[in-house]
Amino acid sequence: MKNSAILMQLHPALIPSLEQLPSHVPVALVTRHSIREQPANRFAGYDVPLTPEGIELAREWGRCLNRPIVALHSSPVGRCVKTAEAMAEGAGIELPVATHPALVEPGSYVVDLPVAGPYFVKLGPLAFARKHLKNEVRGVLSPQQGAKQLLQHIETSLRQPGTFTVHVTHDTILASFIYFLRRESDIDEAHWPWMLEGAFLWFDEGQVHWLWRGEAGSLHLDQMVE
Repeated sequence: MKNSAILMQLHPALIPSLEQLPSHVPVALVTRHSIREQPANRFAGYDVPLTPEGIELAREWGRCLNRPIVALHSSPVGRCVKTAEAMAEGAGIELPVATHPALVEPGSYVVDLPVAGPYFVKLGPLAFARKHLKNEVRGVLSPQQGAKQLLQHIETSLRQPGTFTVHVTHDTILASFIYFLRRESDIDEAHWPWMLEGAFLWFDEGQVHWLWRGEAGSLHLDQMVE
């Protein structure tokens, strides 16, 4: 039986989005990790774990998914791996979690941590993401380069039609990725990914399609060529 009370902590568009997904293609769910403990400052280091509530929320979200999960990919950071494991448990499956460098920093966008890191600490996640989307940050891949790298990882992970692959990452990565695809750079707190909020993506006829907060979008992959 689903825990309806804890599911109220998901973004309200997330569960309804499941009914909008196509059945003729495989779909990727690219998601932020679940609820974590609060760090001592505003920056959550790699050692900040999920709360028990966060584990339960991920488990319940996995139970809600309306098609089989056939692959689990995650940032190597513990709270992301634990999110993937809890989703699998809720979905009633046993799969290994494959960690991937594209889903963590540095790796997907940050390429020179000594350069980008202090700037991130100075600005904070939201301001850093806004400047990154405007190509105003050094030590990082451009939003387009980073998105291309993630799209390649996502597309090669897909399996048979009617299934999910799950990719657990971090808020800064998900924000840079989805708002680049949406051609948005003037983002604010309302845009920021919730804990365990994700985007659904699929590929069809030379295009990538996505669903984010109930809104659909698409982009021809040849438009990603620099």
